[in-house]
Amino acid sequence: MAKPFASSADLGEKRQSLEVLAPGVYALTAEGDPNVGAIEGEDFLVCFEALATPVAARAWLARLREHTDKPVRYLVLSHYHAVRVLGASAFGADLIVTHERTRGLIAERGEQDWASEYARMPRLFQEPDSIPGLTWPTVTFSDRFTIDLGGGRGDLVLQYCGRGHTEGDLVAWLPQQRIMFAGDLVESQAALYTGDAFHRDWASSTLDRVASFGAETLVGGRGAVARGEAGVAAAIGQTRDFLTVMLHETRAAGSLKEAFERTHRALEPRYGKWPIFEHCLPFNVSRLWDELHGVERPRIWTAERDRQVWDELQS
Repeated sequence: MAKPFASSADLGEKRQSLEVLAPGVYALTAEGDPNVGAIEGEDFLVCFEALATPVAARAWLARLREHTDKPVRYLVLSHYHAVRVLGASAFGADLIVTHERTRGLIAERGEQDWASEYARMPRLFQEPDSIPGLTWPTVTFSDRFTIDLGGGRGDLVLQYCGRGHTEGDLVAWLPQQRIMFAGDLVESQAALYTGDAFHRDWASSTLDRVASFGAETLVGGRGAVARGEAGVAAAIGQTRDFLTVMLHETRAAGSLKEAFERTHRALEPRYGKWPIFEHCLPFNVSRLWDELHGVERPRIWTAERDRQVWDELQS
């Protein structure tokens, strides 16, 4: 029997948990759905990620307002994927901040990514008619962007660590609290999506850079908050292992279909029960096959191409 396309059959609601990581530092996790966060400045908020629609974002903001009524000055988006950015209008942020490459990716493939992700994960797009259009940053940077939180709260550092989940990922780092929001560069107890990735950079220098911060709490793109040095190291290690196994198995394969079968067989015992594993793997292996065969930048995913790859590899 053919498997349902991507996450199209995943219609059950996920339990959301708002966690206070430190005074004025919040994370919302949701059993493998995209994580979001917020950091209080002296008289403003920095929000991290925007969810897939304004309706979904307003539900998160309603929970956040139980803790703080400060206005949102900055909305930070870790990368360009639709489920991370299309809810931005709900925040009323003064500034929307991304890496400069993320702005380029929105221009190049934002519309196609929106259609692709909506078809793959319809449950995340609560009231899609509420989306006013593509989300465009108002501030971009190339290496580092620092926000003074004021009132003795220290800085929030937005840092580019290299190509990884996309070519424009950033992390948000609180040096005083040693807390990192890593976006989809790190997953904790959740499978990886690598369909727009640079696997070799990600598995080596990019994750090395992420680890070098020495975070003691880490919020990944999906999954549980990683706590303590050992927990953070485990989350980074899981991410690196997933990528390393993919690279090894795909390099050893003689065809795309064989690469998928080998990779699935190698990863499934450890990661197969984790969120979005079956959803992501065909797209992951397709991109990695391209990368190892000279396609430097990821090809654009469209709803049509998604179905073709799924039918070839997963059905």
